[in-house]
Amino acid sequence: MISEIVIVQHPVSVCVPQSYSVTLSVRAVGTGSLKYQWFQSEEEVPGATGADLVISVQKTELYICRVNDQKGNFVFSEWAKVKVWDIAKPVTRLPGTWQGEPHIAVHPTSQAVRRGEKVTLRCFAFGIPAPQYQWYRNGNPLQGKTKEMLQIEKFDREHEGAYLCAVSNVLEEKWTEPADVSIVVPETLPAKRLTATDKVALLIGNLNYSHHPPLMAPMRDVHELANLLQQLGFRVVSLLDLTKAEMLAAIDKFLQLLDRGVYALFYYAGHGYECAGRNYLVAIDAPQPYRPENCVSVQRVMQNMQERRTALNVILLDTCRKWYNQHCAISEIRSLAPLGNTVYGYATCEDAEAFEVQDGERSSGIFTKYLNKHILQPEKVTHVLEQVSEDLGRDPLVTGRQVVEIRHTLKDPRALSDPIQSTGHTRELRLRDVCWRNANELPERRTLAFPCGAEVELSFSALFSNVVIVFAVVKATGCQVLDCSVLLRTNPVMEDVFSNEGCSDRMDSLLLKGANNPDCSLRLCGLQKLQKSVVIEVDLHYTHTDSKLRLTETRRHDIGRPLMARCELHARKQGEGAEGRAGAPFRTIDHMPVRKQPPRQPLGQPCRPSTRKAENAWKFAEKQPPGRSNEPEENDENELLGRV
Repeated sequence: MISEIVIVQHPVSVCVPQSYSVTLSVRAVGTGSLKYQWFQSEEEVPGATGADLVISVQKTELYICRVNDQKGNFVFSEWAKVKVWDIAKPVTRLPGTWQGEPHIAVHPTSQAVRRGEKVTLRCFAFGIPAPQYQWYRNGNPLQGKTKEMLQIEKFDREHEGAYLCAVSNVLEEKWTEPADVSIVVPETLPAKRLTATDKVALLIGNLNYSHHPPLMAPMRDVHELANLLQQLGFRVVSLLDLTKAEMLAAIDKFLQLLDRGVYALFYYAGHGYECAGRNYLVAIDAPQPYRPENCVSVQRVMQNMQERRTALNVILLDTCRKWYNQHCAISEIRSLAPLGNTVYGYATCEDAEAFEVQDGERSSGIFTKYLNKHILQPEKVTHVLEQVSEDLGRDPLVTGRQVVEIRHTLKDPRALSDPIQSTGHTRELRLRDVCWRNANELPERRTLAFPCGAEVELSFSALFSNVVIVFAVVKATGCQVLDCSVLLRTNPVMEDVFSNEGCSDRMDSLLLKGANNPDCSLRLCGLQKLQKSVVIEVDLHYTHTDSKLRLTETRRHDIGRPLMARCELHARKQGEGAEGRAGAPFRTIDHMPVRKQPPRQPLGQPCRPSTRKAENAWKFAEKQPPGRSNEPEENDENELLGRV
């Protein structure tokens, strides 16, 4: 039996035009008959003694209802705000069938402002219940920006982009028209900017080859380029040391993120070659000598990118283009659709080598060195590559040996810095968000408590999309713990292919200089090979204050499959010539080939260029009878990318 008054339905806040008829309702249960009295702010509304209050609003007001029973008990409802927008514009007229879903009356407008100016964007909408707001820039939600007005006090380059607002209530969600906000030089007219619906980049660097000379620069080149592309708004997947099967699987995942209007960028640093007009990328498991079936065809990658109807397709290759048979017939390559959106940036010209340089502790590909210098420029992508070409041409280390080559069909002045405008493509954007989060999920920070009273915090950082760093920091020690140290291990054992001298130092320099003095760290490499969850085993070594004995305690933490491990690149079916390597879960130390690292250049000595050409026995072809025994056989360009 009900012995007190209970309000089961409170009035809801609304947002309506001036003079609109609004009904506020309250529902309550209690003993006997109930009486109602509505209040406007703190004043009673004359005659408003029913469960429903019908008003024709003229201005914004607050309403509340008191419910009484016959015993003198009473209770108040929640406050309901009736907000009135008095906007004298035709867009404020509500449709005749309006049921309370969000109706946007004022959209944000595009602006061209001076650096440092205050920018205000407005979005007003009607709704019953009152709508909620969430502002976005370049498709990304702005934290805490949930009001009708978005204000930026001192507008700068970092604030440029496409702004839009999502307006929603329990009935529906609607999006405003986009507003492009940019900085212009005083007394200049703002030019109409081209936009992308999204930006996606796949970066691959191969350096630890099984049967070919190792490289030094791809690690740093990929890492630095990934950071710069992220500043331009790209979703970046960066991968190191892939077999052919893994390269093709990664490209398949990359293609799934492409759609109409997207800017797509594919970058490769490593060994490569050219034969009869076709470019091939050498996987780390390519045999000696290798053939096209052991490599990835660049032209086929571009063809598949085109089929996704993207707005811009850019392929950047920091690799050699040496021909292995000067006398082979020029093959015909199936032409791409004339969409006017393709750009090739080659580190070197046809039948030439590309070089990397070691300057003390720093190694970089000469092409990527200058590419990273100019890539943030808000200019047409071909103009950026022209600046790269000019700088490289003036470098005395490669004068007469390496020249950038640019090929393109670009019909519009598209730039990698173009803003993102996702209006009309929100469904595709949300699907990409799901795929993106799946490949970029890091384990959460975790504190492990040990029986001795010590606590060790584990944290994680992604160095590449298939390399994660685990940091361990002793946060607390027990009263009986002295001289403690931490050791990290994994189960299954994950071999660190970058642990050799020189390579490990270059890897550490990318991240550890920014770490907060961890007590121990561990690199998890080759995550694309992972087929089950990884367990981090934390060994805590310490001296007991009473017994003076050296003791060890171990805690375990399952981190699942981080980053690209969730994409299951290993599940892709291998083809002939892959030699079964991609199917193995991990490479162990016993089965790792011995690689002789290039000598490290002493500090202060001149830079030393080295080639990115893999030896393929082609130099000996002239000593052999004419034939095809040493000529890489060409793949049929009509084959699908998915075939190996």
